[in-house]
Amino acid sequence: MNTRQASNNPKANKHQFSDMKTVLGKYFYHWPLFLLCLALAFAGAYLYLQNANPSYEVSATILVKDEKKSPQDKAALPELEQSSSPKNAESEIEILRSKKLVSKVVNDLQLWTTYKLKKGLKTEDLYEDPPFKLVLLKKGRVSNAELDVTIKDAKHFEVEEDEKKRSIAFNESFKNSGGTWVLKPTASLDQYVGSVVTVNVNDPEVVSNDYIKALDAHLLDKLAPTIGLFITDEVPQRGLDFLNSLITAYNDAASDEQKRTTKSTIDFIDRRLASLTGELSSAEKQVEGYRSSQGLTDINSQAKAYLENVQANDSKLNEVNVQLNVIDGIERYVNSSSNSVSAPATIGISDPTLNGQVEKLTELQLKKSALLATTPENNPLFEPINKQIALTKTAIRETVSGIKASLLNSKRELLAVSNKTESSIKDIPVQERQFVGMKRQQSIKENLYVYLLQKREELALSYASTFVDARIVDKANIGDKKWPKPPLVMALALLIGLGLPFLIIYFRQAFNGRITGRRDIETNLNVPIIAELSYNDLDNEAIVVNTKHHLVGEQFRTLRTNLNYLHQNVEARTAVPAGEHYDDRGYGQPKGRVTMLTSSVSKEGKSFVSTNLAASLAASGRKTVLLEMDLRKPKVTRIYDLPSNHPGISEYLNGNASLQSIIQATPNNPGLDVVGVGQIPLDPSELLEKGSLSTFINELRNNYDDVVIDTAPLHLVTDAMIIAKQADVCLYVIRQGYTSRDELNFLGNVVENEYLPNLNIVFNGIKKNKYGYGYNYDNSYYNPQSRGTSFKRFWKGLLSRF
Repeated sequence: MNTRQASNNPKANKHQFSDMKTVLGKYFYHWPLFLLCLALAFAGAYLYLQNANPSYEVSATILVKDEKKSPQDKAALPELEQSSSPKNAESEIEILRSKKLVSKVVNDLQLWTTYKLKKGLKTEDLYEDPPFKLVLLKKGRVSNAELDVTIKDAKHFEVEEDEKKRSIAFNESFKNSGGTWVLKPTASLDQYVGSVVTVNVNDPEVVSNDYIKALDAHLLDKLAPTIGLFITDEVPQRGLDFLNSLITAYNDAASDEQKRTTKSTIDFIDRRLASLTGELSSAEKQVEGYRSSQGLTDINSQAKAYLENVQANDSKLNEVNVQLNVIDGIERYVNSSSNSVSAPATIGISDPTLNGQVEKLTELQLKKSALLATTPENNPLFEPINKQIALTKTAIRETVSGIKASLLNSKRELLAVSNKTESSIKDIPVQERQFVGMKRQQSIKENLYVYLLQKREELALSYASTFVDARIVDKANIGDKKWPKPPLVMALALLIGLGLPFLIIYFRQAFNGRITGRRDIETNLNVPIIAELSYNDLDNEAIVVNTKHHLVGEQFRTLRTNLNYLHQNVEARTAVPAGEHYDDRGYGQPKGRVTMLTSSVSKEGKSFVSTNLAASLAASGRKTVLLEMDLRKPKVTRIYDLPSNHPGISEYLNGNASLQSIIQATPNNPGLDVVGVGQIPLDPSELLEKGSLSTFINELRNNYDDVVIDTAPLHLVTDAMIIAKQADVCLYVIRQGYTSRDELNFLGNVVENEYLPNLNIVFNGIKKNKYGYGYNYDNSYYNPQSRGTSFKRFWKGLLSRF
């Protein structure tokens, strides 16, 4: 509710608008700086657009086999999938961006070598049509090298080594810090005779990392396993070659990996077939020998039925035995400490969980092997992979334990059935029973042999196939120009042209440490500000004397009026000695008023304020004298163009001159006299400590209505503190944008100890447009002709705005 009322309050809105206008005005004051920065920014942008090499986006699209998105797309023989891990598009993206593949492409295309020709301010990349090819024969001690090759003619070139030029023939080897090189000319060599071609040879590892960062690979559609490959290059042909070579390298790597895993499975089946061949041959010979020795030619129907039942039971029992053998092989593989990436065969195991775990373990082992090719084994990158391998092996152990327990239970049941069947046929002749047992063993061995032989043929066909994982949807093609884009460059130039001066002004003001507004004084001191004086933009410091119609002159008249009220208050508080005259109000008629002006340091406008205040008091009809009591660096006599060698305060205090002899009348200022320093004393403080100072001031009180004293800076010397004892009112000058905020602490100590009587502050040199504080006055109100200005003052004001 309060917020709504505040937002609807016209006064509040006007105040917010005024604050915003003030803040903007502080920055608009420095418009020449903004104009200069904008001009430089746009000029730089224009030169950049004229000389920058454009960059183009090159893209390609491939389709990968993603089982996660196409589970129905299976091979006719599911067992073929046992030699390869299931793929998904996300994992294939990481493979495409792998260091191994990118490094292979970089080395195959020799992308670590660039050939550049400088044409004016532009540099042309000669990738498509270089005059020669650099061949590295032996790597040197530095990984990066740069050669400036001057092509002299079709047979010789020139390089510079140790500030000496050396002529070398093409196809001739030469050495430098980068290694041993050979330059082989191309068909385009004649076009570059007399040109200087710069050859940059970079570290292949660094170049590969740069290409990995520049390569953008992502899914184009979440529902389809299509991967988009994007890269930006100044030479479009180089981008085309890179993407096409990357796709080829990816397919070659996938094909090699598939063949390697398939070959591992074939080798396992071959070893098993070799073992079964001997077992089957032994079983056949045993049947043949038994028949021959027993003279058996036929088996009765009862034996035939028994054989069929027992064969069926034994077949199941043998399948369980085979599965147990496979499980034992998996157990040995998991419990082995070897890091072999050859996966154990899972033939006959239909458990999808175990198959998935074995495939995952194989994938992790392959990933670890790929990293071992480029990374030491003690690298922290292996820690997460080793943890995943350990966890996967633990899961496989648990799964194998459950499957093995189930198979052993099935085996016990099948053995029980077999024993029961055999006990029921005890009446069958021993010969026939023995023959059946032999025949059964032969049949089992034969069936298993045929099964493994079939699977080996299927895997051999897969090994010989040339199917690739990535189908090219779109070959690498050149897209739109990515950079530079003139509208964006100009927008950046505009942003820099406006933002840079804004930041300069902001930080300069933020770290200024100077007093910039009335609030800085009021929040730190409990001292009234009697007047605020605008910055003097005229060359003459005597504003009131020589320029009657001027803003600062009117402000001095306001200071004079406020000073009159201030002295009246001082008079009202002053006790009147006995015998003095009283006016109608009951107050005494005191002697002349003494006003002292000081400041913290020099160049705060103390003499400027003293001079013009004294002139303003004299112009009002008051007899005024201005004392130049800055005995170290006097300025008053120079402002009024008075002789500096005239006797002054120094001679009077030393007793070498009378009061009348040191007083000088000012030209064009009736009623205003000036007492200069005279000869600058060696020790002003000791001179002021003499008792003649109070006599000097009292004599001036009796002869003048106002005594204005210009003293030295209080924070630098103690002169002002000594003179302040003789003053009725002290005015302390603070200059905007010049006086440090630290001086307020010093002034606070002065106020606390009452070193200066009736202290008031004059805020001098105010520039509203620059610091955001001050009155919106201009001289056109006081003098319509003041809008004109000299060329010198124009440039002076212009430079002050930077």
